[in-house]
Amino acid sequence: MKYMNNSINNEHDLGYKSILSNKKNFVEFLRGFVNKQWVDLIKEEDLILIDKEFILEDFKEEEADIIYKVNLDGNEIIFYVLLELQSKVDFRMPIRLFMYMAEIWRDELKNTDEKIKKRKDYKLPAIVPMVLYNGKNNWTAARSFKEKISGGELFGDNIVDFKYLLFDVNRMEKDKLLEIANIISAVFLIDQHIEYEEIVTRLELIGRIIRKNATKEQLQVFRNWIVNIFKDRFRKNKDSNMARLLMEISEKEGEDMVSNLGRKIEEELKIREEKGREEGLEKTAQRLLLMGMDIRFVVEATGLDKDKIEKIKERLN
Repeated sequence: MKYMNNSINNEHDLGYKSILSNKKNFVEFLRGFVNKQWVDLIKEEDLILIDKEFILEDFKEEEADIIYKVNLDGNEIIFYVLLELQSKVDFRMPIRLFMYMAEIWRDELKNTDEKIKKRKDYKLPAIVPMVLYNGKNNWTAARSFKEKISGGELFGDNIVDFKYLLFDVNRMEKDKLLEIANIISAVFLIDQHIEYEEIVTRLELIGRIIRKNATKEQLQVFRNWIVNIFKDRFRKNKDSNMARLLMEISEKEGEDMVSNLGRKIEEELKIREEKGREEGLEKTAQRLLLMGMDIRFVVEATGLDKDKIEKIKERLN
């Protein structure tokens, strides 16, 4: 059974916001997944989380999800992370990003003294746009703004252009995520579209990762995220048993909760496997009885006990 997100999920969205709003998590996210020299210059204590949402009239349903500001060598940098937590690719992405970036700059200009803006050395802050996508389908939207401009290839540097950083969760390699071994890679390992059996394996590995590398605050943030993500998955799949198991262990701390969740899912899967095997044998017994086979033969053929075979025969009669 695999999981599919058909629309933006508010709990999922808020869960990622909570994870990335932790400064240590955000720094680990950059260092683990952005292969740029400037990443090494960023320090956790220098980051400022901007608690502000830019909602535009043209994009009422979308908003700037995570915005950080930092000063690097006297230069103000803004990291803008858009969480695209849906299965469908939005081909407007470069346009959406441009509109949000323009709104951030407009807000900057609005709140800057006129004398400062008129200086020769005045510059707008650099904005680094990022898109975090967890959909099942491949990301096929344009990566640069110029690709969304009619005739953009004709004018070279004479038109506005930028390229955003894309983090495609379901295309990330499991081994690479395990190698990074931090809270963010643990989140990506669980958030990928995988089956129950693989979840069990990954939860065991993740328990070791967070026990070794995470702070108490990170453990709490991760615990809240994993409860929400599994609650959502079990609800979508109408899996009441798994939802019940989750509630039973949701009060556990960090790595204990992760390990217990993996163990409970594994136990539930074994119960289902045994139940499925027995149901298959009962169907075989029904077919044999309908063919006129006697009870002793059916017992030998299926391994089911005589009383169960007799009850099946009674139901058939």
